[in-house]
Amino acid sequence: MNMTFLQEMFNSITQRDALLRRKHPETLTPDHHQLVKACQALLASDGEASSIALASRALAIYQRLSEGEKRQFFKRLADDFAAEPQQIDSAYQAYQRARDNHTLQALFEACEPRRQELFRRLNLATDGTYDLVKMREDLLQLLREEPNLAPIDDDFAHLFGSWFNRGFLMLKRIDWNTPASILEKIIRYEAVHEIQDWNDLRRRLDARDRRCFAFFHPAIGDEPLIFVEVALHKGLPSRIQPILAGVEDGLADPDDADTAAFFGISNCQTGLRGISFGNFLIKQVVQELSQELPQLKYFVTLSPVPGFAQWLAEQQQNAQWPDSIREALDALATPNWQQDKAHEERLKTAIRPLAAHYLVDQKNRHGLPLNPVARFHLGNGAELHRINWLGDVSAKGMKQAAGLMVNYLYVLDDIERNHENYTAKATVACSSEVRDLARRARKLAKGETTK
Repeated sequence: MNMTFLQEMFNSITQRDALLRRKHPETLTPDHHQLVKACQALLASDGEASSIALASRALAIYQRLSEGEKRQFFKRLADDFAAEPQQIDSAYQAYQRARDNHTLQALFEACEPRRQELFRRLNLATDGTYDLVKMREDLLQLLREEPNLAPIDDDFAHLFGSWFNRGFLMLKRIDWNTPASILEKIIRYEAVHEIQDWNDLRRRLDARDRRCFAFFHPAIGDEPLIFVEVALHKGLPSRIQPILAGVEDGLADPDDADTAAFFGISNCQTGLRGISFGNFLIKQVVQELSQELPQLKYFVTLSPVPGFAQWLAEQQQNAQWPDSIREALDALATPNWQQDKAHEERLKTAIRPLAAHYLVDQKNRHGLPLNPVARFHLGNGAELHRINWLGDVSAKGMKQAAGLMVNYLYVLDDIERNHENYTAKATVACSSEVRDLARRARKLAKGETTK
């Protein structure tokens, strides 16, 4: 049977349903009651063609809901579309008696919330996958106020983990010849170092020593999921401003580069938060660059340290640190302290060991590094390689990390071992330089002098 013909037929049904709604628009503002009825009708449907049309209608209703009505709809999803306790009890009792694969499968099916099947059916609609991603984005905004909606998020995460697995992701290089519709989204989604305008974007994409790669998904079309910006470099970079300004630092030909520096990794879809793409992206980009430029020896990031400045401020109130450290940190309140050589040197002596201590020793309630960027790269198997003093002197860089940036080094032969040690024991793989800095900070905390 010609599957292309079937898909075209199903798409025409969806488009015809949408056309009818445009010709005969709903006169009343929709509410969550209408959407719940549409969802119930979708679950009751037993034909694929009718399910596509019903899914399209339900998603169209959702998009027209007010924020308050969306909140009410999610509450109904949590209550009315959960698993049925009586069916679970009955299936469990049957499994206790038989303990075979048939009754086990029936128990699995009884335990699954009805909303998971609802989401699968909503996904039948044209652009249904993207609409569900945006729906989860709405849900994430509500979770702080409505923690009882968390099971719905678990269902989304469960399904998205399958729908967006590595096998469906497509890696594409982004350059100045990429369609403008995608380039506009790269500007909008850049989350690490803001792209100022089209000229700024061209500096990042069109130079011979630059590369940019993104993951796409066939069900999302030209919406990037995540992208990474790369600068080809001679040696490991320590400062971001020359890279953003397009200063080549003497690198006239990409073939002269020995380092690929990942200086910006941006997740594009809030609704896919928690679905891991970055580790796959970095590893595949490393493969692509290794094939294109086999002379590359080092694959390294130039990463921000968000949250470090806030942690430093807390340390100023920490009695365990000696007065010399806390007094040195007082200089952070001086405007443009980085331009005063005396302030800058004093702070460098105090802050670099503290930064190593923060990145290596400070853990969250799960026993993992406190810093989110560190968790990401260490979890991917990278090594905390170098702490760069005044690596980012932009207003944002000074505010979030007192100007610090970090190199995480990806050594191909060590990635799997580092990843396994991090996963099993939360071990922070780091260079001897960083280890020495962290040791110095621990001595300072005990009141010991260091050399």
